[in-house]
Amino acid sequence: MKKILLASALALFTGMNAQTTFGVKAGYASSKLNSNEGDLQLGGIEGKLKSKSGFYVGALVEHKLNSKFAVQGEVQYANLGGKAEVSLPGGITVTEKFNFNRIVIPVSARYYATPELGIYAGPYVSFKANTTVKMKVSGAASNPQGINEGEEYLEKAFNDNLKSTDFGLFFGADYNVYKGLFVDARYSFGLTNMIKDPVNDEKMKMNFFQLGLGYKFK
Repeated sequence: MKKILLASALALFTGMNAQTTFGVKAGYASSKLNSNEGDLQLGGIEGKLKSKSGFYVGALVEHKLNSKFAVQGEVQYANLGGKAEVSLPGGITVTEKFNFNRIVIPVSARYYATPELGIYAGPYVSFKANTTVKMKVSGAASNPQGINEGEEYLEKAFNDNLKSTDFGLFFGADYNVYKGLFVDARYSFGLTNMIKDPVNDEKMKMNFFQLGLGYKFK
């Protein structure tokens, strides 16, 4: 009887392990801040909001419920944020690049249309890691001291006025290329108004697109 119990427990443990897969992933991220006012307005500075290129790296764990359905959790470090371009008289353009480095935790429900193609969707929550701003002036001689002061001012303004936690939804698909190697693409859209104390119903949300490679350890 002991041998039977041991064998059944071993079989159950083996079966459970066969359903759970760990992996890593990394790639490109394009993110954009969206305001209901159309432009970024912060401390008297106005500019057109544009998308910014960044990156992400992370790890995942997937548990298959059967051959068609699975759930997956991830932890990512992502360089997100946005960019603003401010046009000044005299053909001067100031480009402000906002780096919102965040810890992103997505959880998704997955459907395998084929053994190789997975389609998924779910919620995510992200937490602020750190915020940096880089400014560049074109069309005029730059003032390094002024640029440094501007960067520090915006960094403080973002840290003081934006929430540290963000919530949203995402959807995407991945395709197994060879054994555990896969390509992955997804789009995430923020639902949280990132402004702590909005005035006149002002809102700012962040959307981002990710494209990358990953590997699931079999």
